[in-house]
Amino acid sequence: MSTNPPNLRPDLAPRAKIAPNTRPGQPTIGMVSLGCPKALVDSERILTRLRAEGYAISPDYSGADAVIVNTCGFLDSAKAESLDAIGEALTENGRVIVTGCLGAEPDYIREHHPKILAVTGPHQYEQVLDAVHTAVPPSPDPFIDLLPASGVSLTPRHYSYLKISEGCNHKCKFCIIPDMRGRLQSRPAHAVMREAEKLVENGVKELLVISQDTSAYGVDIKHAEDRGHRAHITDLARDLGSLGAWIRLHYVYPYPHVRKLIPLMAEGLVLPYLDIPFQHAHPDVLKRMARPAAASKTLDEIAAWRDVCPDITLRSTFIVGYPGETEAEFQTLLDWMDEAQLDRIGCFQYENVAGARSNALPDHVPADEKQDRWNRFMEKAQTISEAKLEAKVGKRMDVIIDEIDDDAATCRTKSDAPEIDGNLFIDEGFENLKVGEIVTVEVEEAGEYDLWGRVV
Repeated sequence: MSTNPPNLRPDLAPRAKIAPNTRPGQPTIGMVSLGCPKALVDSERILTRLRAEGYAISPDYSGADAVIVNTCGFLDSAKAESLDAIGEALTENGRVIVTGCLGAEPDYIREHHPKILAVTGPHQYEQVLDAVHTAVPPSPDPFIDLLPASGVSLTPRHYSYLKISEGCNHKCKFCIIPDMRGRLQSRPAHAVMREAEKLVENGVKELLVISQDTSAYGVDIKHAEDRGHRAHITDLARDLGSLGAWIRLHYVYPYPHVRKLIPLMAEGLVLPYLDIPFQHAHPDVLKRMARPAAASKTLDEIAAWRDVCPDITLRSTFIVGYPGETEAEFQTLLDWMDEAQLDRIGCFQYENVAGARSNALPDHVPADEKQDRWNRFMEKAQTISEAKLEAKVGKRMDVIIDEIDDDAATCRTKSDAPEIDGNLFIDEGFENLKVGEIVTVEVEEAGEYDLWGRVV
């Protein structure tokens, strides 16, 4: 039984789960999905469309007529990972279509892999379908190829990502996501609710709300109201909370109106959990990053949230070694961590990314100093995590069961998102439990990142 590692990359989605389901002669497509949960949702939409056209989905290279690789291009290390995945797909299958964020750089991809069949950019669903049609013509059987009402899901049946918008209006100097995915495009609130209702009807117990900037949802469409639903994150959270599932909010920038979400958490309508990308704590570093909502009173905001909802879990990601970061600025971040006492913390070492404006900033931090600061940051984060989890020993809480094997049931509390946070393990009396079930446990033991408990 493995525990949550301290260097888990906070930008990764859960591993895509694909079940084989083919008929004789059915055209079959494989999918490799890399990167964040937003990319995983894109993969689900592509496969849902292909499934509706009569294609089967292959869980391996050998059973596929062609393979789609949905890439990540956020960091240079992620680009390298995407190129490796494309190369592996070419070696194992030979017929590869590339899409996703790195697809915004087709010349770069073809320079490394000239034999790929086609390249499309992020959320270019129609172009991906056209490329698949060219490589593997559809051959549907209308009497057999019936699409499930919930579409194709690459996550376990009991939780699902719910993407409420695409793109971002911010211009953070280290980020090229707006260049790849464009400006903010919010989905109509009634469309989000319709999707959420269908997911819950089909057994989903937890909805993870994602976007590039969840706090800004609806700004681009002037918070339009249609069919009884208003495109504002507070209204949407309240509406989603009425469905009876766990509602978890990700990528929330700490704008002032976020305060209005906290009472919904205290009431139990949405999970008492906020995923907020603070990135740093020193005002000069935040200014060099061109970060939005770089509030100097962030600690006051956190205290106010906890006054309204004492059980709130705060998770965040940070960048160490940003160009120009001095030792004193880094120490400010460590001191801020001591005061903020965040519950879940991830960290990147700064990397240059082709096209990012931060590349041109002076005083880049040497690699060994970045590594040293990352080590010190994660040591601090681990100490905070251990103390936070130890305080939960003896408490009772609800958990959702993600997996069961011979050793234990692997669960998550309301404080834990899939893959990026910790787990709670039930290693005795778990034989009659079921995946997707929500049960009450008493916490008996705490580790650095995980908990152990028994069913009450």
